[in-house]
Amino acid sequence: MKRDYYEVLGVQRDSSPEEIKKAYRKIALQYHPDRNQGDKEAEERFKEAAEAYEVLSNPEKRRRYDTLGHEGLGAGFQASDSDDIFNAFNDLFENFFHFNGARPNRPRGFVPERGSDLRYDLSLKFEQAAKGLVAEIELTRLEMCDACGGTGMEDGAQPIACPLCGGSGQVIQSQGFFRVATTCPRCSGRGMIISNPCKRCHGEARVKERRKVRVQVPPGAETGFKLRLRGEGDVGLRGGPRGDLYIFLHVEPHKFFERHGNDIVFKQPVSIVQAALGAEVEVPTLDGPQRLRIPAGAQPGDVLRLKGHGVQDPRGYGKGDQIVILSIFVPKKLTDRQKELLEEFDAIEQQKDGDGFLKKIFRFLDGKESGNPHHEDRH
Repeated sequence: MKRDYYEVLGVQRDSSPEEIKKAYRKIALQYHPDRNQGDKEAEERFKEAAEAYEVLSNPEKRRRYDTLGHEGLGAGFQASDSDDIFNAFNDLFENFFHFNGARPNRPRGFVPERGSDLRYDLSLKFEQAAKGLVAEIELTRLEMCDACGGTGMEDGAQPIACPLCGGSGQVIQSQGFFRVATTCPRCSGRGMIISNPCKRCHGEARVKERRKVRVQVPPGAETGFKLRLRGEGDVGLRGGPRGDLYIFLHVEPHKFFERHGNDIVFKQPVSIVQAALGAEVEVPTLDGPQRLRIPAGAQPGDVLRLKGHGVQDPRGYGKGDQIVILSIFVPKKLTDRQKELLEEFDAIEQQKDGDGFLKKIFRFLDGKESGNPHHEDRH
């Protein structure tokens, strides 16, 4: 069942047309979809108020409604569609500023004005950017002044024509034979000035307030990545839409991982024994520790790959790999037993190599050998 139209607008049944118009404007500003994006209840309240105003602002419809209620409007009555509702709202707001019945040449101050776009720089840890997250940020933006409902004036006040431009929003300057029209410096082209400005917003119609906004960062984001949140910027003027919020991402470097495209590079230290004999080692990844087989005879700088353990492509093209670069770890301190074993190992290596590679180099530098030190002299 539909609510009583007077109840919807919060006015008495004997309210004047101006009181009804003022009440509707206040409710329409409060529940305007641009101020309540995604709020279905606010959208319904906005449409309900528009329907009530459409009836109560029309003398004939109001007379029938006062006499017979909703039934008096007839079965064929249907509220205006969404486009008509928005147009009626904007016209109402515009007409509010048309003083003494005069309609200036629509300077920019009379039409809805879109709010400004905002920028926010968001810093992320390496893991957060790789895996994605929902972040809650806090920023300062312009919101509609609740005290004046976005008019910039004290309750009951009316704008007056700018005394400098006479309400046109422009001033004419004569330069010889030429006449040049420029924006009025007194009213900034609006054609009107506020004689009794709102005490809270000082006539600006908007105030700065802190707001929290949830940001969905997709997996695989990296430094320079830009997110656009529609309708999260400054609120517009005179029912105009909000601006947008742009989030610029900055990813902190990781202590061990480096990102190359969608691949992650990690330097894995292995011991001399592991490199020589081969081994299975545990490698850290963004997905947790993973087992990796080191082949026997591995050399420093050898590259191994862990498939699918890189970064998710933000455009949905799959995941990269983790590139593992081997780094041979040489201990600085050895026990006596370790020294003994290494010396024994070295002795065996020299026996395998005859005079030994280094001895051949020294002999070559002393001039006792010529040619490649890897090869024996031929006589």
